[in-house]
Amino acid sequence: MLHLQGPQMLQMLKKSLWKSLPESLKVYGTVFHMNRGNPFRLKALVDKWPDFNTVVIRPPEQEMTDDLDHYTNTYQIYSKDPKNCQEFLGLPEVINWKQHLQIQSSQSSLDEVIENLVAIKLGKVKRTQCLLYMASETTKKLVLSLLDAKNLTSNGGKHKSINQETFKLSSLDVTHAALVNKFWYFGGNERSQRFIERCIRVFPTSCLLGPQGTPVSWCLMDQTGEVRMAGTMPEHRTQGLVSQVVSAQIQAMDKLGFPMYCHVDRANHIMQRVNFTLQIVSVPCDWNQWNCVPL
Repeated sequence: MLHLQGPQMLQMLKKSLWKSLPESLKVYGTVFHMNRGNPFRLKALVDKWPDFNTVVIRPPEQEMTDDLDHYTNTYQIYSKDPKNCQEFLGLPEVINWKQHLQIQSSQSSLDEVIENLVAIKLGKVKRTQCLLYMASETTKKLVLSLLDAKNLTSNGGKHKSINQETFKLSSLDVTHAALVNKFWYFGGNERSQRFIERCIRVFPTSCLLGPQGTPVSWCLMDQTGEVRMAGTMPEHRTQGLVSQVVSAQIQAMDKLGFPMYCHVDRANHIMQRVNFTLQIVSVPCDWNQWNCVPL
């Protein structure tokens, strides 16, 4: 096991991961942000270097002090050889299987290995599988082969105009974390709110403020560079507000050169239509999250 340190090694890792897109997307996005200041102070571990098979991104040990906080205890994994990475992932210095944790990856092929390790470590696991999307601006720069007539149509790229006197484009304040937490599918508790507060503090966000000066629609970004937690207050839905917010976030991130991607639940047809409208491209691999709990 080797801990990659310094901008030169991380840049080499990012270049190698780029060759494996889109399957490496979740890890690629994380390493990109590690190269841009690494505000979550993440660590990159590989089984060998420079010709690695498996890379794991994880927080530093000193931040993983709450064994029940799977929002902090989050790992991103990419493996060139998913069938033969179990030994590396089983090392306690790579993944602390004694904690509540979550693993994220764009590789469904890791499922068997993770299931095996959880069984060996005497735990239980819940897998969430969602659709994975990449902004067309990012796709053009990174994986041009994904762009075709099925993904980009003449109907794409257009969304409803909004009353700019009623709704003002802005950014989230940390005091808005409770609102985001209330409507986030994976949130709704104190630990998730602390995670959201941290994301708001260190990453760009977008929102629309209503007549009362409070957010009515929003989206933000997590430590992997993924656009997440998009939501709209129930009384303002069906007005196309979330399309405006996501579009604003994409434009802002594109100017900074950030890769932009997101996931959508398979049953969430509204956000799937939003992505189609904004020409956000469907990626031929899944967004996966495994929530692991020791018994």
